[in-house]
Order: sequence, then C-alpha cells, then structure tokens
Amino acid sequence: MSDVGELYQDIILDHNRRPRNYGELAGDARRAEGKNPLCGDEVTVWVRLDGDVIGEVSFVGIGCAISRASASLMTAAVKGKSRAEAVELFDRVHGLVTGREREPDSYKKLGGLAALSGVSRYPARVKCASLAWHALRSAMAAAPASVSAE
Repeated sequence: MSDVGELYQDIILDHNRRPRNYGELAGDARRAEGKNPLCGDEVTVWVRLDGDVIGEVSFVGIGCAISRASASLMTAAVKGKSRAEAVELFDRVHGLVTGREREPDSYKKLGGLAALSGVSRYPARVKCASLAWHALRSAMAAAPASVSAE
C-alpha cells in the first residue's frame, strides 16, 4: 500500500474509532434518518442552521467503518458552511467515491475527505460512504424526510 493509501486508511480508522460530532443535538435542530438495508448501516443526522449557515451538525450511527468515518468527516467539513457550500461539497465527495472525480487538485481541496477516495474501488461501498451525506441534504431541506440507500 502506498504511503498516501496508508494515510487515508488511518484517517478512516481514526474517524470510525473516535467519531467527531457524535451525539444528538437537542432543541430546535433539524433531523433526518438514513438507512441502507443492503448492509445494515443506519445514521441519524442533526443540523442546526443559523440563517443559511450550518451552525451545528452531529450524527449517531451504526454500521461499517466507512459509514461512520464518512459521517464524522462530513460533520467536521460542513460546520460553518452555507447550505449551498454543503451541497457543493456533497457533489464533490459523491464524485470522489463514485470514481467520477479523479483530479489530484480536487483531492487537495477536499482535505481529509479525500480519505474516502478508496471507496471508488469498491462500488458496493459507495452507499456506505454517501448515506450520511444524503441524510444531511434531507435535514437541510425545508421538510426533511428519511432517506434510503436502496
């Protein structure tokens, strides 16, 4: 494994073992649930918007290391961003995990999220990596709903 591959694996393992922003947000936070019935991943994402900016975001989830690490990386990356910036980031990460985004400069711009790039080699894991992102989009919507990775 290359040094970069090992670094990315270490980032995934670290965020799985010690997820950031883990836990329920109390109060007026919006919430959306996501489920992947094919592998059993489940995630709930809470987001508190300050106008159009993500003031706070958290998650609770069970599932594989990719699913938990992606949710943890996501919460760290979107906090303080506008809704539009979060959606743009979702699109870039989705391109990364599906293998559509292969430009090295894009990896640099994604920072720690680039650790999810290895998912593109395992198409069955794309839903694991994107589940929390879909839940975040739903939570930010005017009328949040549950999402499924079916």
